[in-house]
This record gives sequence, C-alpha cells and structure tokens, in this order.
Amino acid sequence: MNSKIKRIGVLTSGGDAPGMNAAVRAVVRAASFFSIECVAIYQGFHGLISNNTKLMNARGANNIINKGGTVLKSARCLEFRTTEGRKKAFDTIKINKIDGLIIIGGDGSFTGAMIFQSEFSIPVIGIPGTIDNDIFGTTHTIGYDTALNTVIEAIDKIRDTAISHNRLFFVEVMGRDAGHIALNTGIGAGAEEILIPEEDMGLDRLLDSLKRSEKSGKSSSIVVVAEGDKTGKNVFEIAEYIEKNLPHYEVRVSVLGHMQRGGSPSCFDRVLASRMGVHAVESMINGKSNVMVGLDNSEMILTPLSKAIKGKSKINKDLIRVSDILTV
Repeated sequence: MNSKIKRIGVLTSGGDAPGMNAAVRAVVRAASFFSIECVAIYQGFHGLISNNTKLMNARGANNIINKGGTVLKSARCLEFRTTEGRKKAFDTIKINKIDGLIIIGGDGSFTGAMIFQSEFSIPVIGIPGTIDNDIFGTTHTIGYDTALNTVIEAIDKIRDTAISHNRLFFVEVMGRDAGHIALNTGIGAGAEEILIPEEDMGLDRLLDSLKRSEKSGKSSSIVVVAEGDKTGKNVFEIAEYIEKNLPHYEVRVSVLGHMQRGGSPSCFDRVLASRMGVHAVESMINGKSNVMVGLDNSEMILTPLSKAIKGKSKINKDLIRVSDILTV
C-alpha cells in the first residue's frame, strides 16, 4: 500500500450517466476498506473551486447504486479553465488534505484533470462515465448499456405507431462524434437504416434503400440517426428530403434527447461502475496517476489519460456488415 494516500477526493463531471452513483459508491467503500478517508466533491470542478465538499464514509454511500444521474451533481466550470481557477481548486485540495483525485466523467473532464495534475502534481485517476461510449481505452463506458436499453424500449414503442399508420419514423439518438448507440440500437430494434457519423450514407443512397424496402412490401420503416450523422444538416432536413421523394409514406421525426441519460442503471452498468471504482482506488494506492480505468476482454486495464483523450473509439465494422445484411 502507498502510505502517502490517506485521503481521496471523488467528483463527477461533464454529462451525467446512469451508473455514476454506483461508481461513487464503489470509490467511497473501497477507500473505507483500505482505511482511507474519502472527500465527496459536489458540482464537479466548480465544487472543487468553491470547496463544496463533505467527508463521506461507507454508510454515506447507502442506497445510491440504483439511482440514475449523480448525487454529487455536475456543472460546467469555465473558471477551472483559467490558471486562477485551478489555483483556487488546489487551495481546496490543501484545505481538505486530499492526496489524490478520482474523476468520473468524459474526455473534457480528463483534459482538465491532466492539466491540474501537471500544474500541482496531485495524483489523478479517471473513470469513464458517458453514455456515448466514445472514449478510447475501454470497450464500455459507464452508462452506455443503460442508454442502449432506454433507446430500444423507446423505438419498440415508436414502431407500434409506425406499423399502425404506415409511417416512416426517423429516430434521432445521441452520438455527436460516435455512432455506437445508433448502430447497436438500430440492429437491436430492427431498424431499416442506421445513419452514423463514421459512415456517410448520403441522401440518395438512403432514398434508394427506402424505395427498395417499399417495393419489398414494407409499409412502415424505422431509421435510426445519430445526432452527429453527416447525411444532412440535421434529422429534420433528412426527413423533409425523404418526404418529398417518397410521398406514399407519412414521415415523422422523434428526437429522444436527454431521456437517454436518465433512468436506473442496468445490472451491467452497476457491476462495471463497481469494478472501475474499486480498481481506481487500488491503482491510486499503488502509486498510479494520470491514467484511466477501462474494460478490455472482461478485465480491468489502465490507459494513460493522454491516450484516452487523443485516441478514438472504433466503431465495430462487423456490426455495420450485419446491419447491411439485415436490411433486405
């Protein structure tokens, strides 16, 4: 055990994701197991600057593993991007006698953590929490599995209406830079087409595909669109183009939006967050810093934060192939 680590700080930053609370619980309880104190930092980096903190023991993390969102709250903090703001944050570190920080969030949060570490030499370890699954160094981020299940449930209900009225539905899901949610839920929900940032399908090809579907006897269709798809300026422009060229369909758009972030985390996300939280604490005790905890082939791994930030998560090409085959 690294005797230098007597007190750990934990915060959640960036967009909330189901399972963040499970990760907080794991960090707090793992720290308690190793006789280390844990300081809960509220409202992310903003709370680090304003000293919005509280000691949290194992019992303080009761009954949160099943809750969505984050009990520690999250907030944007422009001040942390300034040298003066980070100096205030370090004052909080000194006041609370924090020996290391565990940050649950995405690449933006990890970037801030790296800068903070380089300026003040405070050990930092990241836990990836984002529904987009767009962080390099892990096959799954916390919240991704729950978001998939939320989207699948929503599309199943939309399909009932589509079939009843011979409608073509464009369903927009989150995924500004990565199409993981769209690709997996599109296959899982039996979508006719899937539009993702990694594959520019083009409006004409999409139109041809929907025409083939119509000729084959399909009276309704679902097209899943990642918000970052490049096919059109936005999902409404795509829908308008298709409606002009396929007048037999009633075209509707459904933007699922932030409902994808909410809800009780799935069992997978609860277990993943628990494993990541424990591994983060153990890694810090063992002297690790500037790394992110990740999952690879069911094993916990560590990736340098610099690689996690600069690297790109890869879309599964085989899933694209499967999707093409199944849209006959």
